[in-house]
Amino acid sequence: MRKLASIQKIIGLEPIEGADNIMKAKVLGWELVIKKGEYAVGDFCIYCEIDSVLPNKPEFEFLKSKNFRIRTIRLRGQISQGICFPLSMLPEGFVIEEGADCTDALEITKYEPPFDPGSARLAGNVKGRFPSFIPKTDETRVQILQNVLTKYKGEACFVTEKLDGSSATYYIKDGVFGVCSRNLEIEEDNENTFWKVAKAHNIEEKLRTLGGNYALQGELVGEGVQYNKMKLKGNTVFFFNLFKIDTFEYVSYADFVSIMQQLDLQTVPVLNDNFNLPDSITELVEMAKIKSRIQAEVWAEGIVIRLLNEKFDKHILRDIGGHGRISFKAINPEFLLKYGE
Repeated sequence: MRKLASIQKIIGLEPIEGADNIMKAKVLGWELVIKKGEYAVGDFCIYCEIDSVLPNKPEFEFLKSKNFRIRTIRLRGQISQGICFPLSMLPEGFVIEEGADCTDALEITKYEPPFDPGSARLAGNVKGRFPSFIPKTDETRVQILQNVLTKYKGEACFVTEKLDGSSATYYIKDGVFGVCSRNLEIEEDNENTFWKVAKAHNIEEKLRTLGGNYALQGELVGEGVQYNKMKLKGNTVFFFNLFKIDTFEYVSYADFVSIMQQLDLQTVPVLNDNFNLPDSITELVEMAKIKSRIQAEVWAEGIVIRLLNEKFDKHILRDIGGHGRISFKAINPEFLLKYGE
């Protein structure tokens, strides 16, 4: 689970040009603006990530006009993501330990975007929970993965554009075809957008030609999905994973590209298929500041980085998610600023 609030150390402080009363602080891989003199390098604080919604309490009254939500902002030209609070805000008896999760202790919840009232019909009759034999598609933000970058520095990766849509999974297992949203499996429904896209692209028939148990995962985009920021007409899906259910592993990048061509299915835009992983979070966030390859006049949501030679790492599984795959995202700050995220 994502730690919206945790005890972290101030690992860097820098002046902001033209600003006398504020400074740039670094916490984990995040950069944020703080008051000058509030903290010193090495101090512990309660760090709250963007997407945190703080409770309606007097100590957070200054956030009331923002509905108590922490989002990406720009102050004096400096992008600021997150906010620091003193440890004194913790309840009595809370154990002070670097990395400790304070989310529940401070009654912090995660911001959920409002439902898009557009034309897509993403809800449907629920067949069941998301299948346990397929990993979910959630990606961890690079800002908390310095240990991953350090360990895998120099590894060959491929970089794709992250699309702002709705996660879609289509699978064949023991002859049964299934359609899933991010968290649920959906009964067949001719009006449901996930199913309409599946039928429009003959996904069931194409999966069956692979002769085994496989899952295709991608991003459903277009009208009525996340306010359709790319202004697309209709709905479609761009794929980024092909998963072998029987062996619980992803196909290699080369095989994935080849099979997508064979099946005549579109992939998410590939930005670089021979990228050596740096150990710099800042460099990867800068890379994410791009316009979309699908709609050139709009900001891309960001990038996703995966190893060309797939690896699962149980030792850092807690940081990269329950599946342990070396796969993560860098979100474009300009996208977050543009859309109030």
